[in-house]
Amino acid sequence: MDAWLAILMFATPISLAAIGETVGQRSGVLNIGLEGTMLAGAVCAAMVALWSGNAWLGLSAGIAAGAALSALTAFLCVSRPADQVVVGTGVNLLAMGLTGAWFRSLFGQSGKLFTVPTLPKIGGLDPIAWTVPFLALGAFVLLRRTHFGLALRASGESPKAVEASGRSVFQLRWVGLLVSGALGAAGGAHLALVVSSTFAENMTSGRGFVALAMVTFGRWNPLGAFAACLLIGYLESLQFSLQAAGGGLPQELLLALPYATSLLALALFGRGGRAPAALAIPYRRSG
Repeated sequence: MDAWLAILMFATPISLAAIGETVGQRSGVLNIGLEGTMLAGAVCAAMVALWSGNAWLGLSAGIAAGAALSALTAFLCVSRPADQVVVGTGVNLLAMGLTGAWFRSLFGQSGKLFTVPTLPKIGGLDPIAWTVPFLALGAFVLLRRTHFGLALRASGESPKAVEASGRSVFQLRWVGLLVSGALGAAGGAHLALVVSSTFAENMTSGRGFVALAMVTFGRWNPLGAFAACLLIGYLESLQFSLQAAGGGLPQELLLALPYATSLLALALFGRGGRAPAALAIPYRRSG
């Protein structure tokens, strides 16, 4: 596979999650449960694709699972003023526990692997991967060039002003969270249906947390987040190339390379960006 195609394929799961999370955070909601959402999307996509023999049905099921988890988060954090970090942590633990128990109940304690139907390839890549750059551009245009995007960004900056204008902060934040959950789950589904062609317990391996870091690294800009995710995709593809070539480097070091680099980049370059002023602050209607 061409190097650029490999980079885009490996970057797609994190890119989908990061683009969706950028929209969600712009609305004022911090979706810490992104890791669990990706995991739920991966397991539902893999199981439905396996049982139906149709990868597109699997993708749809994964996205639906992510939207359902995000709706739960929105109910607790938007409709009710629960702490977003606590709820997100709970969603992660819930998803890890349920997906692991479901997998073991079907395939045993040893974790028997299986192969699922995969999405078709067009020019060496699946349609989802080809769509990601345009999705990042579309999210940028939505947030910067449309009235709805302006209102959504305002709900993350000055929710009182949004309320005074007659728009609903709660509706805008619900939309932001649902977009975050649906795209995060699509990233998990892509991981199962394209990158791995199977499912294993905790197979997201922290990618949801990396996506959260890429939102900050990208300065809450969908295009910036996508560019940062391409770096992670390059490191993941490099990791597999180095493993295949040998060279004596410990496998654990190669596996940690994308995560260590993302943390280093966040520490070096993440300070200059300004987060939405009302991010992670529960909103209560005036009066």
